[in-house]
Formats: sequence, C-alpha cells, structure tokens
Amino acid sequence: MSDENGSAQARFQTHAIVEVVLLLVLLAYMGLAQSRMVGDDFAFTVVGAALMALVTYWTLSTLRDGLEVIAIRVDRSKH
Repeated sequence: MSDENGSAQARFQTHAIVEVVLLLVLLAYMGLAQSRMVGDDFAFTVVGAALMALVTYWTLSTLRDGLEVIAIRVDRSKH
C-alpha cells in the first residue's frame, strides 16, 4: 500500500511540475499573441489552439492524479 501511495504521489508531483511549465509556456504565448489578430497567422493560431488543448488535458490529468493521492490517503486512514 505504501508503494502505491508513493508512486501516486511521485506521479502527481511530476505532473504538477509539468503543469506549471505548460502554464508558463501558455502565458508566454499569450504575451506574444497580444499584438496579433486571431486567424491572421494560421500556423500561430493552430499552435495556440494546440497548446491550450494540451494544457487543458494535462490539467485534468493532474487533477485526476491529485484525487488518486487523496483517495489513497483517505483509504489508508480508515484502516
């Protein structure tokens, strides 16, 4: 049980670090995008849309990992 908790916690920490990096990249993209019109440069718009989709997916994955860590802790505290 402790191995399961440790691996879930390690995975959550790794996902949280990647989450922060992705959010920083998205903020940098938004900073660059301020001077551009949406759809003006198709490639730039596609990169932005893909980046936003990736951040959304990764955020949901990180939340799932966090809930898994909480569930393991609650289950362990009941025993």
